[in-house]
Amino acid sequence: MTVPLNEPSNEEFSQPRSGGKRLLVSGVCKSFSGLEVLRDVSLCCDEGEIVGLIGPNGAGKSTLINAITSLMPVSSGEVLINDIRVSNTTPQFGAMSGLGRTFQNIKLFKRLTVRQNVEVAHTSALRDKPGKAAAIDVDDLLSQFDLLKFSDWRAGSLPYGSQRRLEIVRALALAPDFLLLDEPAAGMNAGETTALISSVRQASEAFGCGVIVIDHDLRFIMTLCSRIYVLDAGRIIASGKPDEVRKDPQVIEVYIGHSKNKTTETNNSSRGE
Repeated sequence: MTVPLNEPSNEEFSQPRSGGKRLLVSGVCKSFSGLEVLRDVSLCCDEGEIVGLIGPNGAGKSTLINAITSLMPVSSGEVLINDIRVSNTTPQFGAMSGLGRTFQNIKLFKRLTVRQNVEVAHTSALRDKPGKAAAIDVDDLLSQFDLLKFSDWRAGSLPYGSQRRLEIVRALALAPDFLLLDEPAAGMNAGETTALISSVRQASEAFGCGVIVIDHDLRFIMTLCSRIYVLDAGRIIASGKPDEVRKDPQVIEVYIGHSKNKTTETNNSSRGE
Protein backbone atom coordinates (compact mmCIF):
# COMPACT_ATOMS: atom_id res chain seq x y z
CA MET A 1 0.00 0.00 0.00
CA THR A 2 1.84 3.13 -1.18
CA VAL A 3 0.96 6.74 -1.82
CA PRO A 4 2.95 9.67 -3.23
CA LEU A 5 5.07 11.34 -0.59
CA ASN A 6 4.04 15.00 -0.51
CA GLU A 7 6.33 16.47 2.13
CA PRO A 8 6.04 20.07 3.32
CA SER A 9 8.59 22.42 1.81
CA ASN A 10 9.97 23.42 5.21
CA GLU A 11 13.62 22.35 5.54
CA GLU A 12 12.73 20.42 8.69
CA PHE A 13 10.81 17.93 6.54
CA SER A 14 13.17 17.76 3.56
CA GLN A 15 15.13 14.51 4.12
CA PRO A 16 15.60 12.02 6.95
CA ARG A 17 18.60 13.12 9.00
CA SER A 18 19.77 9.54 9.52
CA GLY A 19 19.29 8.41 5.92
CA GLY A 20 16.93 5.72 7.24
CA LYS A 21 13.18 5.60 7.73
CA ARG A 22 11.05 8.61 8.58
CA LEU A 23 7.66 8.87 10.27
CA LEU A 24 5.93 11.85 8.69
CA VAL A 25 2.70 13.43 9.88
CA SER A 26 1.54 15.74 7.10
CA GLY A 27 -1.32 18.22 7.46
CA VAL A 28 -3.39 16.02 9.74
CA CYS A 29 -6.82 17.30 10.79
CA LYS A 30 -9.32 15.51 12.99
CA SER A 31 -12.89 16.59 13.72
CA PHE A 32 -15.57 15.15 16.00
CA SER A 33 -19.11 16.23 15.05
CA GLY A 34 -17.79 19.42 13.54
CA LEU A 35 -15.38 20.18 16.42
CA GLU A 36 -11.83 20.40 15.07
CA VAL A 37 -9.49 18.68 17.52
CA LEU A 38 -6.38 18.57 15.30
CA ARG A 39 -5.66 21.42 12.89
CA ASP A 40 -3.21 20.88 10.06
CA VAL A 41 -0.63 19.12 12.25
CA SER A 42 2.71 18.31 10.64
CA LEU A 43 5.71 16.76 12.37
CA CYS A 44 8.40 14.18 11.68
CA CYS A 45 10.65 11.73 13.47
CA ASP A 46 13.62 9.85 12.02
CA GLU A 47 15.00 6.45 12.99
CA GLY A 48 17.23 6.82 16.04
CA GLU A 49 15.77 10.22 17.00
CA ILE A 50 13.86 10.97 20.21
CA VAL A 51 11.22 13.67 19.74
CA GLY A 52 9.00 15.20 22.40
CA LEU A 53 5.37 16.29 22.09
CA ILE A 54 4.12 18.59 24.83
CA GLY A 55 1.10 20.77 25.43
CA PRO A 56 -1.60 21.52 28.00
CA ASN A 57 -4.42 19.13 28.81
CA GLY A 58 -6.89 18.95 25.95
CA ALA A 59 -4.36 20.07 23.36
CA GLY A 60 -4.91 16.93 21.25
CA LYS A 61 -1.72 14.99 22.01
CA SER A 62 -3.27 11.57 22.63
CA THR A 63 -5.70 12.13 19.76
CA LEU A 64 -2.69 12.65 17.49
CA ILE A 65 -1.04 9.41 18.66
CA ASN A 66 -4.35 7.58 18.13
CA ALA A 67 -4.54 9.02 14.60
CA ILE A 68 -0.95 8.03 13.81
CA THR A 69 -1.64 4.44 14.88
CA SER A 70 -5.08 4.28 13.19
CA LEU A 71 -7.02 3.82 16.40
CA MET A 72 -9.11 6.60 14.88
CA PRO A 73 -9.29 7.89 11.28
CA VAL A 74 -7.96 11.30 10.28
CA SER A 75 -10.37 13.74 8.65
CA SER A 76 -7.68 14.94 6.25
CA GLY A 77 -3.92 14.76 5.83
CA GLU A 78 -1.87 11.59 6.13
CA VAL A 79 0.71 9.70 8.17
CA LEU A 80 3.49 7.89 6.34
CA ILE A 81 6.50 5.74 7.08
CA ASN A 82 8.64 6.64 4.09
CA ASP A 83 6.18 6.08 1.21
CA ILE A 84 3.83 3.77 3.12
CA ARG A 85 0.58 5.34 4.34
CA VAL A 86 -0.35 4.07 7.80
CA SER A 87 -3.16 6.52 8.63
CA ASN A 88 -6.75 5.40 8.03
CA THR A 89 -5.66 1.77 7.84
CA THR A 90 -5.72 -0.49 10.94
CA PRO A 91 -3.62 -0.69 14.13
CA GLN A 92 -2.45 -4.11 12.94
CA PHE A 93 -1.20 -2.67 9.64
CA GLY A 94 0.57 0.11 11.55
CA ALA A 95 2.34 -2.44 13.77
CA MET A 96 3.38 -4.49 10.73
CA SER A 97 4.67 -1.29 9.09
CA GLY A 98 6.86 -0.41 12.07
CA LEU A 99 4.80 1.30 14.79
CA GLY A 100 4.81 0.36 18.47
CA ARG A 101 3.04 2.31 21.20
CA THR A 102 2.01 2.61 24.82
CA PHE A 103 -1.18 4.18 26.17
CA GLN A 104 -2.05 7.01 28.52
CA ASN A 105 -4.19 4.52 30.45
CA ILE A 106 -2.19 1.31 30.86
CA LYS A 107 -3.44 -1.52 28.65
CA LEU A 108 -1.77 -4.79 29.64
CA PHE A 109 -2.96 -8.39 29.59
CA LYS A 110 -3.27 -8.27 33.35
CA ARG A 111 -3.97 -11.97 33.92
CA LEU A 112 -0.97 -13.04 31.87
CA THR A 113 2.51 -13.03 33.35
CA VAL A 114 5.03 -10.33 32.61
CA ARG A 115 6.92 -12.66 30.28
CA GLN A 116 3.74 -13.76 28.49
CA ASN A 117 2.80 -10.13 27.81
CA VAL A 118 6.11 -9.62 26.05
CA GLU A 119 6.07 -12.99 24.28
CA VAL A 120 2.67 -12.23 22.71
CA ALA A 121 4.15 -9.17 21.01
CA HIS A 122 7.40 -10.91 20.11
CA THR A 123 5.56 -13.84 18.51
CA SER A 124 3.61 -11.37 16.37
CA ALA A 125 6.85 -9.66 15.33
CA LEU A 126 8.50 -12.99 14.42
CA ARG A 127 5.61 -13.61 12.03
CA ASP A 128 5.47 -10.13 10.45
CA LYS A 129 9.17 -9.16 10.38
CA PRO A 130 11.22 -12.25 11.24
CA GLY A 131 14.61 -10.78 10.38
CA LYS A 132 14.46 -7.87 12.80
CA ALA A 133 12.49 -9.70 15.48
CA ALA A 134 14.92 -12.64 15.59
CA ALA A 135 17.54 -10.34 17.10
CA ILE A 136 15.32 -9.59 20.10
CA ASP A 137 15.93 -11.51 23.32
CA VAL A 138 12.94 -11.28 25.66
CA ASP A 139 15.07 -11.76 28.80
CA ASP A 140 17.45 -9.00 27.72
CA LEU A 141 14.52 -6.63 27.18
CA LEU A 142 13.04 -7.42 30.57
CA SER A 143 16.42 -6.99 32.21
CA GLN A 144 17.04 -3.63 30.54
CA PHE A 145 13.87 -2.25 32.12
CA ASP A 146 14.46 -3.98 35.49
CA LEU A 147 11.57 -6.41 35.01
CA LEU A 148 13.32 -9.79 34.70
CA LYS A 149 12.84 -10.46 38.43
CA PHE A 150 9.08 -10.09 37.89
CA SER A 151 8.89 -12.29 34.80
CA ASP A 152 6.57 -14.88 36.42
CA TRP A 153 4.32 -12.33 38.12
CA ARG A 154 0.90 -11.57 36.74
CA ALA A 155 1.09 -8.19 35.01
CA GLY A 156 -1.83 -6.83 37.02
CA SER A 157 0.02 -7.44 40.29
CA LEU A 158 2.99 -5.24 39.38
CA PRO A 159 3.51 -1.85 41.01
CA TYR A 160 2.28 1.04 38.88
CA GLY A 161 5.72 2.17 37.66
CA SER A 162 6.63 -1.38 36.68
CA GLN A 163 3.42 -1.70 34.68
CA ARG A 164 4.42 1.45 32.79
CA ARG A 165 7.80 -0.06 31.98
CA LEU A 166 6.22 -3.36 30.94
CA GLU A 167 4.08 -1.55 28.37
CA ILE A 168 7.25 -0.10 26.84
CA VAL A 169 8.95 -3.51 26.79
CA ARG A 170 5.93 -5.10 25.12
CA ALA A 171 5.94 -2.36 22.46
CA LEU A 172 9.66 -2.87 21.85
CA ALA A 173 9.10 -6.62 21.43
CA LEU A 174 7.22 -5.73 18.22
CA ALA A 175 10.61 -4.70 16.76
CA PRO A 176 9.27 -1.22 15.88
CA ASP A 177 10.93 1.35 13.67
CA PHE A 178 9.06 4.01 15.65
CA LEU A 179 7.99 3.86 19.29
CA LEU A 180 5.19 6.16 20.48
CA LEU A 181 5.07 6.70 24.25
CA ASP A 182 1.96 8.33 25.73
CA GLU A 183 2.88 9.76 29.16
CA PRO A 184 5.33 6.97 30.10
CA ALA A 185 6.58 8.82 33.21
CA ALA A 186 3.11 9.53 34.62
CA GLY A 187 2.92 8.51 38.26
CA MET A 188 6.66 7.78 38.54
CA ASN A 189 8.91 9.27 41.20
CA ALA A 190 12.10 11.19 40.37
CA GLY A 191 14.32 8.11 40.59
CA GLU A 192 12.06 6.04 38.34
CA THR A 193 11.88 8.88 35.82
CA THR A 194 15.67 9.19 35.69
CA ALA A 195 16.03 5.44 35.15
CA LEU A 196 13.37 5.59 32.43
CA ILE A 197 15.32 8.26 30.54
CA SER A 198 18.36 5.99 30.45
CA SER A 199 16.32 2.94 29.41
CA VAL A 200 14.51 4.72 26.56
CA ARG A 201 17.80 6.07 25.22
CA GLN A 202 19.40 2.62 25.35
CA ALA A 203 16.39 1.08 23.61
CA SER A 204 16.44 3.70 20.86
CA GLU A 205 20.14 3.09 20.25
CA ALA A 206 19.86 -0.71 20.39
CA PHE A 207 16.86 -0.88 18.04
CA GLY A 208 17.73 2.15 15.94
CA CYS A 209 14.11 3.21 16.38
CA GLY A 210 12.69 6.71 16.43
CA VAL A 211 10.75 7.67 19.54
CA ILE A 212 7.93 10.18 20.00
CA VAL A 213 7.24 10.91 23.67
CA ILE A 214 4.23 12.69 25.19
CA ASP A 215 4.60 13.82 28.79
CA HIS A 216 3.74 16.69 31.13
CA ASP A 217 7.06 16.36 33.00
CA LEU A 218 9.10 19.06 31.26
CA ARG A 219 12.35 18.02 32.93
CA PHE A 220 11.83 14.50 31.59
CA ILE A 221 11.07 15.77 28.06
CA MET A 222 13.82 18.39 27.98
CA THR A 223 16.42 15.87 29.18
CA LEU A 224 15.36 12.99 26.94
CA CYS A 225 14.49 14.62 23.62
CA SER A 226 16.64 16.20 20.89
CA ARG A 227 13.67 18.05 19.36
CA ILE A 228 10.29 19.08 20.75
CA TYR A 229 6.92 19.99 19.24
CA VAL A 230 4.39 22.01 21.21
CA LEU A 231 0.70 21.38 20.57
CA ASP A 232 -1.99 23.79 21.77
CA ALA A 233 -5.69 23.73 20.84
CA GLY A 234 -4.97 21.14 18.17
CA ARG A 235 -2.21 22.98 16.31
CA ILE A 236 1.58 23.06 16.47
CA ILE A 237 2.60 26.43 17.92
CA ALA A 238 6.35 25.83 18.25
CA SER A 239 9.06 23.30 17.46
CA GLY A 240 12.81 23.08 17.84
CA LYS A 241 15.59 22.04 20.20
CA PRO A 242 14.79 22.01 23.93
CA ASP A 243 16.54 25.33 24.64
CA GLU A 244 14.71 27.00 21.74
CA VAL A 245 11.32 25.72 22.84
CA ARG A 246 11.94 26.64 26.48
CA LYS A 247 12.48 30.29 25.46
CA ASP A 248 9.67 30.55 22.91
CA PRO A 249 7.22 33.34 23.92
CA GLN A 250 4.16 31.37 22.77
CA VAL A 251 5.21 28.32 24.78
CA ILE A 252 5.82 30.43 27.88
CA GLU A 253 2.41 32.08 27.47
CA VAL A 254 0.58 28.77 27.03
CA TYR A 255 2.17 27.09 30.06
CA ILE A 256 2.13 30.10 32.37
CA GLY A 257 -1.43 30.93 31.32
CA HIS A 258 -2.69 27.42 32.11
CA SER A 259 -0.80 27.43 35.43
CA LYS A 260 -2.39 30.76 36.40
CA ASN A 261 -5.85 29.52 35.47
CA LYS A 262 -5.41 26.42 37.62
CA THR A 263 -4.22 28.55 40.56
CA THR A 264 -7.18 30.92 40.18
CA GLU A 265 -9.65 28.03 40.02
CA THR A 266 -8.11 26.52 43.18
CA ASN A 267 -8.24 29.83 45.06
CA ASN A 268 -11.83 30.49 44.02
CA SER A 269 -12.83 26.98 45.05
CA SER A 270 -11.24 27.41 48.48
CA ARG A 271 -13.26 30.62 48.97
CA GLY A 272 -16.45 28.84 47.91
CA GLU A 273 -16.81 30.86 44.68
